[in-house]
Order: sequence, then structure tokens, then C-alpha cells
Amino acid sequence: MRGRLIVVSGPSGAGKSTLIRAALDAVPQLAYSVSATTRAPRPGEVDGRDYVFLSREEFERWIAEDRFLEWAEYSGNLYGTPEQKVEEFLDGGRSVILEIELQGARQVRAKRPDAAMVFVRAPSLDETRRRLSGRATETEEAMKTRLATAVEEVAARDEFDYEVVNGDRERARREMIEIMESIATGGNDAARP
Repeated sequence: MRGRLIVVSGPSGAGKSTLIRAALDAVPQLAYSVSATTRAPRPGEVDGRDYVFLSREEFERWIAEDRFLEWAEYSGNLYGTPEQKVEEFLDGGRSVILEIELQGARQVRAKRPDAAMVFVRAPSLDETRRRLSGRATETEEAMKTRLATAVEEVAARDEFDYEVVNGDRERARREMIEIMESIATGGNDAARP
């Protein structure tokens, strides 16, 4: 049985990566698609594990070679999903999680309407601001851009099949695991909230 494509999107600072890691640890049928980006690595990030770090020129060559399932520019950097590895996982029967921005999520929905769409957000914009400030990896200008983008992204949450509000981390972790188990095993008991 072919796996299912799962898109996880939401504002920066929502805790998507943490929830995805919990689901990957709990659901063996899942695989994670490592995105490519032109942004600089953050402390502790490893090329090929966290992202495939490319120069802008390399990224643009991959676009020209049609190597991305989706790609978008976000906060001045390019991000994209290399399609080949995604297809290998799907053909091998594993469901693949894509952690991507709203623009990319919309591209995937248009190309793959059967993709399961999961939206993750913090309980409030103030909490999003606090989480981004806590990272200490954002310039003031980048944080303003991300917060403005977060407002637009939250307005699009109705475009998704599932929503996880990451306020109580343990509850959010359980919800994410239940949703991912249901999708990956072909069930439908994880109803849209």
C-alpha cells in the first residue's frame, strides 16, 4: 500500500518541529521529508538532517530542473521539498510528513488534493511573539516579518483538515500523534476539530 502525503504548516514558533518529532517517534509508518533552504543553519542544525542547505544559485538550478514538489520564498529565503525522496518513501508504503510554509502547503494541496493537511499554531499571537523572542536567532526585522506572516497564516487555518493548538504541550503532543496514526494507518477516527 502506498503511503500518504501529510502537510504540516503553521506560523513560526508554533512548535511544529517538536510535535512532528513526537509523532515520528510514536508512529513507525511515518517518514520525514527534509526540506531544502537557502537560509543559514541555526546553531545545532545539521545539513541533510534538519535541512538540505543550498546556495541561492543551487536552489534556483533545482527549480529549473523541476526537482521540487513545492517551493516558496519566505522571509527572504527559499524553501522547497525535494520530490524524489518523498516519492521513494510513499512508494515504500510510508506516509511522509512535509513541514512547510502556507504558500508551499497550498501548492501541494493543488498538486496532490489527497494530501492530509495539518495546521499547528500557538494559542495566541502574544505566545507566538514570546516563542520567537526566546529563540534569539531572529533579528528584530525578521521577527516583525514573521509575526505579520503569522497573522495571515492563522487566517488560513480553515484550509486544513486538522488543527492542533499548541498551548498545553502534552495535550498537543497526544493530538498530533493520534492524527498521524489515523492518517498513516488509513483510519479516519481523528476527526477535524
